[in-house]
Amino acid sequence: MTPPPAGLFRHADFRRFWAADTVSQAGAAVTLVALPLVAVGTLAATPFEAGLLVAFEYLAFLLIGLPAGAWVDQVRQRPVMIAADVVRAVLLCSVPVASWLGALTLPQLYAVAFGMSVCTAFFDVAHGSYLPHLVADEHLVAANVRIEASRSSVQVGGPGAGGALVGALTAPVALAVDVLSFGLSALLLGRIRRSGARPTARPGVALRTEIAEGLRFVLGDRLLRAVTLTAAVSNLCGTIGASMLMVLLAGELHLSPFLCGLVFTAEAVGGLVGSLLTVRFTARLGEGPAMCAAVAGSAVLWLLAVPLFRADGRFVLAVLLQSSGWVLFMTFKITSVAFRQRLCPKPLLGRMTATVRFLVWGVMPIGALIGGVLGQSLGVRQALWAGALGELLAVLPVLCSPLRRMRELPHAPAGPAPRPPAGATVG
Repeated sequence: MTPPPAGLFRHADFRRFWAADTVSQAGAAVTLVALPLVAVGTLAATPFEAGLLVAFEYLAFLLIGLPAGAWVDQVRQRPVMIAADVVRAVLLCSVPVASWLGALTLPQLYAVAFGMSVCTAFFDVAHGSYLPHLVADEHLVAANVRIEASRSSVQVGGPGAGGALVGALTAPVALAVDVLSFGLSALLLGRIRRSGARPTARPGVALRTEIAEGLRFVLGDRLLRAVTLTAAVSNLCGTIGASMLMVLLAGELHLSPFLCGLVFTAEAVGGLVGSLLTVRFTARLGEGPAMCAAVAGSAVLWLLAVPLFRADGRFVLAVLLQSSGWVLFMTFKITSVAFRQRLCPKPLLGRMTATVRFLVWGVMPIGALIGGVLGQSLGVRQALWAGALGELLAVLPVLCSPLRRMRELPHAPAGPAPRPPAGATVG
């Protein structure tokens, strides 16, 4: 199906897939800074309103995440990704247009954020399901390392460039960069020759049955359940703080857009370094112990950074600690993704990915709302403290599972295969 890992650079379809993801992430890195600055700077959003914007950015994973996976498993994934890119470009384009017309409002920003989250829900499920059709199971870690490394690489300059663009062009206009990136991503995906496996028709199978199979697979496997719960707790608590970080930096500390972007740039540098060290780190400690150490160590570093976000020299140390946390956390992120893809039967990939997204990303709008409420009632920094302290609990599911002693995670389903529809013949 694919040449050895070193030959992934010569794998034309993987190269296009990789390039599409890279340019899309480059634009998203600009939006990461520009969109909240539109709310906080241009529209003077309160802490709760800023938290609500972040909630809308992830709300679709909670509302339609599970049915999206069941649907994606019944169609070819590449057209889904192309359509999602095109719609996201159109949605983002509406922000600078409304700004030029003097008609931009917070409700429109919420609508754009929610529409983007719907498209991203379908895109991410299709993305995670399509990659195993491009590369063989034994090369999934190498492929995911390359994808995560390139994402981190473009995000190194993206937030800083986003901050500079916001300063020079205003936040709404800077979003036009992401419009172009989604368009280019769609073009690159359209050039991939391998269309992916044709979905197996399952006439008469209800949607709830399809969804239940994904839930049963993820929650029925002890190891996969532990990894998913750890990611869910980390995302819930991380979003509590992340939803208020831009409010603290731009709203209370009055830092420039460039310095606001620098925080995300540092996180991306940490992610890049961490992705390059993942294979070495897991080889030394073993996959399971390395995942446990990554989650625990990153939580401690992020907690230490909270009191140091100040408008003076301590800001540099806070950024370094934030970046170092991502160096460690990337081991958990990359290893867990590859583990899920190796473990899951290919016909179930979409539902498995959607189930994980529902559980792991579905908590993020809840975390953003909690962050907004805490920021509005107790203060923005207090919300950051709450999120960072909660991150310390994320390691418990993997630490209390057999993962902590496993040097190599399984490559085949540990539980029963998905059940066939009623009346079907098992060959």
